[in-house]
Amino acid sequence: MSEHQHEHAPKFQARCCPRCQLGEEEGVSRRTFLGGVGGAALGGMALSYFAWSELVAAEQSVPAPPARQPLVVKPILTYATPQRHPQTSWRPWGGIQTQADAAAEVARIQGELEKLRASADFPVRFLPVAAIRDPRELAAASDTAQADTVLLYAAGGPAHIYQQFRKEGKNVVFFVRHKSGPVSLWYEIVSPIYLRGHTDARVDKFLDEQDVVVDSQNEVLWRLRALCGLKNTLGSRILAIGGPGGWAAPKAPDLAKDRFKLDIQTISYPQLGELIKAARADQAAVALARHRAAEYLKQPGTTLETKKEFVENAFLLDQIFRALMKKADCRAITINGCMSTIMPISETTACLTLSTLNDDGYLAFCESDFVVIPSGILLANISGRPVFLNDPTYPHDGIITLAHCTGPRKMDGKTLEPARILTHFESDYGAAPKVEMRKGQITTNIIPDFKANRWVGLLGEIADAPFLDICRDQIDIRFKCDSLKLAERMPGFHWMTCYGDYSRELGYALKRVGIEWEFLG
Repeated sequence: MSEHQHEHAPKFQARCCPRCQLGEEEGVSRRTFLGGVGGAALGGMALSYFAWSELVAAEQSVPAPPARQPLVVKPILTYATPQRHPQTSWRPWGGIQTQADAAAEVARIQGELEKLRASADFPVRFLPVAAIRDPRELAAASDTAQADTVLLYAAGGPAHIYQQFRKEGKNVVFFVRHKSGPVSLWYEIVSPIYLRGHTDARVDKFLDEQDVVVDSQNEVLWRLRALCGLKNTLGSRILAIGGPGGWAAPKAPDLAKDRFKLDIQTISYPQLGELIKAARADQAAVALARHRAAEYLKQPGTTLETKKEFVENAFLLDQIFRALMKKADCRAITINGCMSTIMPISETTACLTLSTLNDDGYLAFCESDFVVIPSGILLANISGRPVFLNDPTYPHDGIITLAHCTGPRKMDGKTLEPARILTHFESDYGAAPKVEMRKGQITTNIIPDFKANRWVGLLGEIADAPFLDICRDQIDIRFKCDSLKLAERMPGFHWMTCYGDYSRELGYALKRVGIEWEFLG
């Protein structure tokens, strides 16, 4: 891309990576290994403490990322057992009127939850069902304190206990029955009483129409998937090699901390240089990297079109990054100055390294761009799949090209896509995958704005995986909205892309962090 700028424009390079802040990084003191990483838990750790031999297990294994935490859900049935009074309206709407009715409903709920658990593609744990006729009975359900989310089966009775859950910071999903079982009272009145408070407008900023499900277990499932992704994103830790940044948005790291409570920890390039030096002096680490590189290149559909040494160095860097994340107890990492600073230190590019990390379940991003990185963390935590940080082009004729040099090969989380291992395009150096992403695949695309106020969502279909003179991983995305409308509504710069349709989950999660979700279809 062109680097020409207006003389009054912000000082950033108009290409895939922002300008490396070499002067700033060179001024970083050489603190002891991982000093300043992870705060008190990791600070003061001496360089000699890090033993490379621990990476060489009996089967030459390497660290794996920590798993996503399960969403803990408390199912609560609210009901009433009205008593007959002659010549009065003694019972409300609803098919649950007796203790026997309630017992049958608890059994029905348990059966439905077992099926939900079995079909969930995300970690979820359901606590025992509590049946409540009076709010005071909630005290007996002491395990409710463990829950992240309450699944409120509002058959009748005291559904107003919702307010208590909100005070405790829990998300609440209402489930009411029309035809999936005995009809619910709140199927009639959840909107005028709960959503609108006996008025014509919504009265609760935490509760809206999306929080009500009628009959459908699939509708429950995607909401829980969204909340699981959000739980695993809020407060998560990420290591920033060379420090955090933002493409044309210097406040982006602060906004990421504000919106998503991200714990961003910095590792300086001098520290990384010392680690690479130590790793190269460790024969076991070097042998492991060479072995892993050879095994990688043997995989079906893999073609080497750069120097093998670049690939081996990329796997050594992969091992360093895995070890750093293991010490920091996290699964996310990003690199600042990845087009220049890291090359003379690692004697390769980080492109292939980030690709292999993403394939194995880590969250690895180039450019340290915290405008877009939160969207990648959230999307990966919702989908359980790798995500692709990319540069967009200009939409035209229902097509837009997305490209970068760090594409994962297991975009569906399982299948290895074919790839040519080339040099990084702009430098013509190192190792970068040219992943042949699947034609016809539906993709979710996120376009975050610089101010962390509005994310645009776009569904697309991969029409082609061309080989233009741009970043190596490149896909032409076909979309259905008007091209001019997309051009007019595109904020920010970098996009985040994932196989599959997770547009509903994203919108459901984002309303809880104060970011508008503008879905263009």
